Amino acid sequence: MKNKILFLIAILAFYSCQNKNENKNIIKAIVQDTLSKTIGGTADVSDAPLKDDKAVRLIREQLQVLLKKDLPAMTKEDRYFYYEAFDLNNDQKNEYFVGFSNSYFCGSGGCSGYILNNDGSLINSFTVTDFPIYVTTIPTEKFYDLIMETGGKFHHIKFKNGKYPSNPSVQPEHKGDFPKESSKVLDIQGKKLERYSF
Repeated sequence: MKNKILFLIAILAFYSCQNKNENKNIIKAIVQDTLSKTIGGTADVSDAPLKDDKAVRLIREQLQVLLKKDLPAMTKEDRYFYYEAFDLNNDQKNEYFVGFSNSYFCGSGGCSGYILNNDGSLINSFTVTDFPIYVTTIPTEKFYDLIMETGGKFHHIKFKNGKYPSNPSVQPEHKGDFPKESSKVLDIQGKKLERYSF
């Protein structure tokens, strides 16, 4: 996004120095309008090309497998995900939190999502969760504990027998303050994470 703004500023600077004919004035007006909409957050970037990195490809492939039975019933608008990388087990390799924010995956109790290994394989799925998810610095079985919100209450989620529990609402409530070192992941509303199709 910063590169796009810098590019638009460069074009604007170039054309503001050039005032030779009407075509250049039209281009200048378009650049100024686009720049003001981009800075103001009102530009339509829905047709902008999506970043296509290794993590996105891995997640897309895994979602095709995990949601194979659901895909025929899903609309184009249902087929978007958000992700955030975080090293949950301190092995210098990121795991991937994958979340959704549409009616196919979300209901009154919260949304569904996944946690994937660095190679794209499934660690586990989760349901009825409100975003963001908090990652603590307290490990259980080498994976950091999570704090997830569901139904307006926070629940403490521990890694056991190779996975996290899938339904946070039946886990113990988190009491007290959040640990200061906790990190937010999948803050879909707050961070304005990029949306990817699958």
